This record gives sequence, structure tokens and C-alpha cells, in this order.
Amino acid sequence: MKKAILFFFGAFALSLNTKAQSGFENILLADVNDSQKLLQAYFTPGIEGFINGMNSGWYHTAKVHKKLGFDISIGASGAQIPSEKDLINIAGLGLSSSLTSTSSTTPSFSGSDSGATFQVTRNVNDQSVTADFNAPGGVSLPANRVPAPAVQIGLGLPWKFEAMVRFVPNINFGEDQDESSLNLFGIGLKKEITDWFGPIDKTPLHVSLLAAYTSMTVSYGIADITSGNIRTQNALAEFDLNAFTVQAIASLNFPFINVFGGFGYNSGSSSFNMSGTYTGVFDTGFPAPNDTITETLSIPSNLDFNSSGIATTIGARLSLGFFKIYGSYAIQEYNTANLGIAFSIR
Repeated sequence: MKKAILFFFGAFALSLNTKAQSGFENILLADVNDSQKLLQAYFTPGIEGFINGMNSGWYHTAKVHKKLGFDISIGASGAQIPSEKDLINIAGLGLSSSLTSTSSTTPSFSGSDSGATFQVTRNVNDQSVTADFNAPGGVSLPANRVPAPAVQIGLGLPWKFEAMVRFVPNINFGEDQDESSLNLFGIGLKKEITDWFGPIDKTPLHVSLLAAYTSMTVSYGIADITSGNIRTQNALAEFDLNAFTVQAIASLNFPFINVFGGFGYNSGSSSFNMSGTYTGVFDTGFPAPNDTITETLSIPSNLDFNSSGIATTIGARLSLGFFKIYGSYAIQEYNTANLGIAFSIR
């Protein structure tokens, strides 16, 4: 189970590990205001995709369990990043004149493999110095979707309520497994209101209301870099994501199959923080041994991301006794597919 969940999350977390030597930390060579703009533009598609994925897959029926009935679901959502978000328009970022590039665009998180080359000019100890760096390339995503898996438990409560908890236990990854980790936790509440509509409670139609909240934290330890234009020590990047959804759900439940759908509102936010020591090595233009000079680099303050909008979901579930197979598709800012299996009692 742990290995399967880690496989799905690997597209985001482990991809950072493969880019450590030419990754996003190189952006810190730029002025702190420029580096903040570049980091924000680079990570936005991935973060927004995760938020949309975290808000999906909460249900596969509108019918709630009987009191103390329960199910255990294992599922994964994949949010598709719109193709127009694959490239960053460098001129549109409003970067300062101290940062230049011969390219007009550079990949975002979801873009191509190779990032643009930038040259930064800075004043260090009253000297005008320069350094070159490559922006990070995009990440290879499974089926071009940002994955968000979870294990979920639903429990029937009195008065036609059902409580749900979803989680991914803390998982360490990467070469230094003491530094890089991820975890996810969510809680939801579903209330069936079929009997509000009179005689339809005698039909296969069920109607419910749902509210759910999910949080996820990804901590990525950047290995110490001791050569090149940027040096790192005890470096760490951390993403904190929060997602919230409210939906009205309906389903037609038959003995072997049911179809379901929902309509509602999704929202979410995330922050990105970096810590550690980052040192830049700049060219002075003088002959050796005075050809380079070093400077401790400033880290951008918190980067904030937000995503919100209307979501419409359609799906179907196949019932083989207590064993269920389900799938759904949510039409939203980042269209999201969800697949899973469930073991359901009562």
C-alpha cells in the first residue's frame, strides 16, 4: 500500500529530487523580488492541480451508510493541467533589468524538460558581478496529470449522516529520507436529504449534501551542493496545501451499478517556504584568483497560491457484493479524473 501511494505522489515529490543540480534553487541567484516572481510562476500549475485533485473523489454514491456501516476506499485523482499553463511568458513577469534571458519563455512545472538560461547582474561589495543559471524544466507527469491519491474511510452516523476521513500516512522519500517527506489528511461530512423531497425516497434516487476539507504537506530536503554557481547547506523547501469543497450529490443506485453526479464549489490555497543557507558564486571579470566572489543569497518570503471555482462531477460505480469499483470525472478549472476501489459494509 505504502509503495503504491508513493508511486502516485512521485510525479511531484520525487521529480524535485531528480532536478536538484539544475533545479528551482538556482533561481535564488536572481534578486529576491525576481526570484519570487519566477518561483511563483513556475510552481503555480502544479500547486493548483494538486488543489483540484485533493477536492475530488470524495464520493461514489449519494446514499449514506446505515448507522455504523462503513467503507474503506483506495483511490487516486489526476488533475489535468491546461496546456496554456505549460509556458511562462518571461516578459509578462515584470522582472528587473538585472535579470535577462535570450529566451522569451521558459517551462512551468508542467512544461518541457529544458528551462531557459538567465544571466543576473548584481552589485557585490561595490563590484558589478554576473552569474548564469538555468531555470528548472518541467516534470514528467503520469498521463499528463497531477496525482493526488488517498485512503478514505466512511462511517454511517445517526440521522442519515456519514463521516469520512482520508489520509496518506507520513512517507519519507529521496536519497536522504530523514529530510524529505509527505503526508495528507482530510475530513468530510455527508448528509442524505432524499426524504426532503417526499415520495422519491421510495425510488433508486438518492440526494445528499457534502462538505470536505483536505490538507497536505510536502517537505523536500535539498542535498548540499558544493560546486557550481549556487551552493546550499541544510536547504529545505516545504509546501503546505489546503483544499475545501461543498457539493450537492445525486445518485441512482441499482443492485449492480449506480451512476452519480455532483455540483458544487471548490477552493484551496497553498504556501511555499524555503529555509537553509544559499550562497551564490558570481564572476567578477578579473583574472584568477580574483575571478569570483561569493554572497549569501536572500530567500523569498512566503509564496502563496490560490485556486477556486465551480465543479461538476459525473461518475459510475460497479458493485460486486461488498467490493466496489468506481470512477468519476470532474469538470473544473483543472479537469480531474478519479479511479478507485472500495470495500463496503451496510
